[in-house]
Amino acid sequence: MTANSTAVARSSHTAPIVHGAGSGHQYLAFTLNGEVFAIDILQIREIIEFGSLTEVPMMPPTVRGVINLRGAVVPVIDLSARFGRTCTEVGRRTCIVIVEIEHDDETQTLGVLVDGVNEVMEIPAAEIEPAPAFGARIRTDFIRGMGRVDGRFVIILDVGKVFSVGEIAEINALAEA
Repeated sequence: MTANSTAVARSSHTAPIVHGAGSGHQYLAFTLNGEVFAIDILQIREIIEFGSLTEVPMMPPTVRGVINLRGAVVPVIDLSARFGRTCTEVGRRTCIVIVEIEHDDETQTLGVLVDGVNEVMEIPAAEIEPAPAFGARIRTDFIRGMGRVDGRFVIILDVGKVFSVGEIAEINALAEA
């Protein structure tokens, strides 16, 4: 199994851009179904081009398959499908964001399929609102906050909550089997 994926240089695709003044934190912004989302840059290991993917039978629709990342089997999650939308259609800008999730002194590595990576942006803490409350029946626990950037909201994801620990363990066990 080979992934034929090459690392995308951060300097060419994710040059730091500062929005506003004040102390902020850096986030990787990406597009998914026309919406802009962001993940804390400290949780990003790398960004790779979408290459060949090995499909694993009997996986849920959220798991698109696995890639070989320098000898390690890494499950690739379709974030669009995870959010209950249609599966991501692979296009020219489609890439896989490799994230690391810490839990109980263990690091889990996952690939997240996105439509395209936009930039690294700094969002001042004063420009981040808490996740909105939609009522008890709608989950928002996976939203770390809503960042205001250039008059628009960017949904800042809490990657550790987008993929629950049990789910990650189950995905890894299935991928290795």
